[in-house]
Amino acid sequence: MDFLSNILVVKNSEAPDKEVFIFEYGELGDERITYSTLYKNAVKVAGELKRIGIGPGDAFGIVMRNYPEFVYLLSAASIVGATAVPIDPRSRGERLRYMLGFSGVKAVFTTEDNLQGILALKADLPDLRNIYLVRKPGIKAGIRKGLLDVFPFLNEIIENNIVPVLSPVSTDPSHPLEIIFTSGTTGDPKGVVVKQDRFGSYALLSQLVWGYTEKDVLYTGLSFTHGNAQAVTMVPALAMGVQAVISPQFTKSRIWDVCRKYGVTTFSLLGGMMSGIFNEPVKPNDADNPVKVVISAGTPKSIWQAFEKRFKVSIHEWYGAVEGGFAHKTPGEGPLGSFGKPLEGLMEMKIFDDSDKECPPHVTGEIVWKMAGENAEVTYYKNKKASEEKTRGGWLRTGDMGHTDENGYIFFDYRRGGGLRRQGEFIQPDYIEKIIGEHPDVSEVCVYGIPSSTGAPGESDLVAAIVPFEGTVIKPADIFGMCREKLTPNAVPSYIQIVKEIPKTISEKPLDIMLRSTFNTSADNVYKS
Repeated sequence: MDFLSNILVVKNSEAPDKEVFIFEYGELGDERITYSTLYKNAVKVAGELKRIGIGPGDAFGIVMRNYPEFVYLLSAASIVGATAVPIDPRSRGERLRYMLGFSGVKAVFTTEDNLQGILALKADLPDLRNIYLVRKPGIKAGIRKGLLDVFPFLNEIIENNIVPVLSPVSTDPSHPLEIIFTSGTTGDPKGVVVKQDRFGSYALLSQLVWGYTEKDVLYTGLSFTHGNAQAVTMVPALAMGVQAVISPQFTKSRIWDVCRKYGVTTFSLLGGMMSGIFNEPVKPNDADNPVKVVISAGTPKSIWQAFEKRFKVSIHEWYGAVEGGFAHKTPGEGPLGSFGKPLEGLMEMKIFDDSDKECPPHVTGEIVWKMAGENAEVTYYKNKKASEEKTRGGWLRTGDMGHTDENGYIFFDYRRGGGLRRQGEFIQPDYIEKIIGEHPDVSEVCVYGIPSSTGAPGESDLVAAIVPFEGTVIKPADIFGMCREKLTPNAVPSYIQIVKEIPKTISEKPLDIMLRSTFNTSADNVYKS
């Protein structure tokens, strides 16, 4: 029996009436999910998967924000031995088509607002046989009348079906429970195969590292399609019986109100999100909240202590990625700006130069990681070559550049290669350039990064330098509008810089360093999003 399947069975038997999840929807209320509800609904969904022929070796997509149905679907995958493919619902166009097509999903479960985008791609997705909708409060479909009648609603199946007699499929720990796609900084995103045994590690970290107890109340507004939300919040809550409050998406303006309403004691953030919260207007009740610890990946050094003081919290800094790699720094330990150290005796993390020699303190190199006494392993779906390169020499090559100090504390410096990081996500500049280049008035475009205004270490604000065709005038509002329509919010440029030409090397590579040197937020040719 798989890890999640076993958790469902055990917890439903031990504490069926315990509320494990509260999905909050602001003024629209909330949904409270007990272990009994979770177990019954997951089994019902598993029965539906089985009915449409999805079982071991089959994949299905989950394209939605954080809702109970996401947890039901992931649990159902564990029950029937299938593979779930969670995809950020903000994904659009070619990127969405690639992820659905490459993973070969046979069904997609989504909310009404994403239906038209998926239908537009269906002709290019020969494996996709079934589309299910999930009706949630506050979502406006915006699609033609009658179209919704064609597709089944998962909510109605859950409400109307009886709990079937369905025994979980017996699988080994290497069962691929999920395929989680990377940000795709150097090309198409890679699909990381997340095996069932990874979830046992998440449960272990909840006690060994985060120190959760049954008195804690967890919170996240990070997407379940991101490894962070699963590792730090969802799985620990399921495994330990610790209550978790979930928002459909991150909200910097409401986060403290949510924490006060539900008695939240700890929540998780990525990168510049902390700056976003800190930049909200100061309120007299900022420190009047129940939160004790903020678990953060990428706290800006410039606001670290001020954030703790203003909101009366402690920051637990950490580092990790869906491929693997882990280090952390408990509150009050080590220097500001460091993400800490790996777990002593269990893991190793070093800084390598280009010759795979360990760098001395304060010298930047690539951050590499492995479990102590073992070779690192990563499986990229249908990409053996990339899997082998990622773990060359037995070390996980993170692609992140960093350094240590004299005491072994590790610091993140920047992302290797052309990738840019924004609010914890790696952005692919050439994909943004492709979208902007489709505008009829754009002759050339170069997307580059400048240091983030949030101060988050290693993060960037995005600048799109644009050369208009001769005789045309670029309207920045039109470009920003097109980007918001075709790109995820994190990939929309912060600034547009109108230039006469893009300087290039002799090999025709853009010299973004020269564009960066002339960039000024107050310049007449620079426009803010």
